[in-house]
Amino acid sequence: MKKEDTRHQTLYRAYRPSKFDEVKGQSQVTDVLKAAVKNKKIAHAYLFCGSRGTGKTSVARILAKELGVTDKDLYEIDAASNRGINEIRELREGVHAMPFESPYKFYIIDEAHMLTKEAWNAFLKTLEEPPSHVIFVMATTEREKVPDTIQSRSEIYIFKQPSREVLADVIESVAKKEGYSLERAAAEMVALLAEGSFRDSLSILQKVLIMSKDTNVDIDEVLAVTGAPKSEVVRQVLGSIVHQDAAAALAALGKAIEDNLDMRILARLLIHAMRATLILRYAPELKPDFTKEFSEDDLAFIEGLSKLPTANSDVLKALLEAHSTMAYASVPHLPLEMAIIDICKK
Repeated sequence: MKKEDTRHQTLYRAYRPSKFDEVKGQSQVTDVLKAAVKNKKIAHAYLFCGSRGTGKTSVARILAKELGVTDKDLYEIDAASNRGINEIRELREGVHAMPFESPYKFYIIDEAHMLTKEAWNAFLKTLEEPPSHVIFVMATTEREKVPDTIQSRSEIYIFKQPSREVLADVIESVAKKEGYSLERAAAEMVALLAEGSFRDSLSILQKVLIMSKDTNVDIDEVLAVTGAPKSEVVRQVLGSIVHQDAAAALAALGKAIEDNLDMRILARLLIHAMRATLILRYAPELKPDFTKEFSEDDLAFIEGLSKLPTANSDVLKALLEAHSTMAYASVPHLPLEMAIIDICKK
């Protein structure tokens, strides 16, 4: 797709894969579906499970396209806003009508776990005895909320979170297609902040490209747009924590708060650096794996920390717990402050 075609679209929509071969990091799903289409062994119901932004609805659309389903016979239902029994009753009535111009009527039910118990019960009858011309794809981020009776009548596919390397490669590729040159460290940072979501990574990239002063994008531009702290801040906080200097760590954290930096991102970067510290301690031969993720200065800092006995798994556990509670804390930075105090008093 040319750049002028994407000018008024979000990057995620503009570069959404349209073929199985364009889907990254989900070969365990796409390879099986390609074989099913080729061998004409199509199920009547699929359950796509995985975290947000991993490509569930994109793969569902590709499957529909590969089966010759046109837009007239493709129906997308957002179960988060159409979750009741009345909506499912309408669906049950509609499935019996023949397709307009395709071999199948193809239904994609997004956020399927949001359907009510009554809606599931009404839907179950259709899944038990579906018309031969109907295919359902249910997409969910919470498989455990989908009734077992539904799961047992569906082919289940698990979508994995893409690795940070896969995300960074996609980010670099899209930036290049948009006419930008993205520093690898910048792509790695976007991938880290996206937390395993293709959609989130391209959303972040779009904001970065909008704000970029030229076509060469470095990591500082990513940090400025996302509110992420610079590596110096991460080094100050983590170094003080490992040296059990609570006053210095809290002072560095306070400065970050004054600068209006995103505290959850700071916590994530601290976790990222601490994980690397422990890996380098116990598996120093893996150092080359981190050369893409960290600058020379940051890697040297992490290597230094790895030699200190106070850089241990307790620090990482405390940071992980703080990050998991920050989203719900009335004062976002409070869990991180408490973690610092707890670590340093030991």
